[in-house]
Amino acid sequence: MTMSVVSGGTRGIGQALSLRLAALGHQVVALYRGDENAAQQTVRAGDGRIEALRCDVTRPDEIRSVCARITAEHGAPGVLVNNAGVNRDRPFLAMTGEDWDTVLATNLSGPFRLSRALAPAMAAAGGGSIVNVASTTAIRPRADGANYCASKAGLLQLTKCMALELAPHIRVNALLPGFTDTQEVTERYRLDEPSRRAAVLETIPERRLGTVADIADALEFLVTARSGYVTGQQLIVDGGHFMG
Repeated sequence: MTMSVVSGGTRGIGQALSLRLAALGHQVVALYRGDENAAQQTVRAGDGRIEALRCDVTRPDEIRSVCARITAEHGAPGVLVNNAGVNRDRPFLAMTGEDWDTVLATNLSGPFRLSRALAPAMAAAGGGSIVNVASTTAIRPRADGANYCASKAGLLQLTKCMALELAPHIRVNALLPGFTDTQEVTERYRLDEPSRRAAVLETIPERRLGTVADIADALEFLVTARSGYVTGQQLIVDGGHFMG
């Protein structure tokens, strides 16, 4: 049985990714920072295949502790999904050092530290797949998001460097969701307002928001043998919103 680790794995897209891996027969460790209710809901929905562990990926000591526990209890993971992320949107000239540091620590340093902690065991066990969940804002800037955009752009380059150095045993790819129908996206872009939602849909050729199932479908491709010759790549799932 494949064991998988998903950071930020109990809410929104992360929850969908954890549940999809569980449905594929994986034993999943879903890491979460603070929402105990969401963590327990995810565990119940996983039908015995999901365990939720608390871990703040901005804290190196917590990463070391939880990774030691994971490998001791389950062995090396075959799949690692770096999904944990935060937004601290603010105009550039009003952005604080804390806004910058928190977002970079979560969205970029978190994947580095978590991958660095687990990759040696993965390689020693024969390899596996790492998927870094970025965003289309990694390649398309937006106002009030200098910290978020920079963190996700850095994650794309980190993905390529990891893929280069961890080959041939570990494949590393980036998954880039566009506008996805989650509570966080709805609140951040005020998509509950019909005019705002209509304006966003006009920019998407498919004329709909993505679903968490769309993102989980992409993850399933990246972690299975169907993508066995794919590494160091960016898979954009956004209905054609960005065409580079």
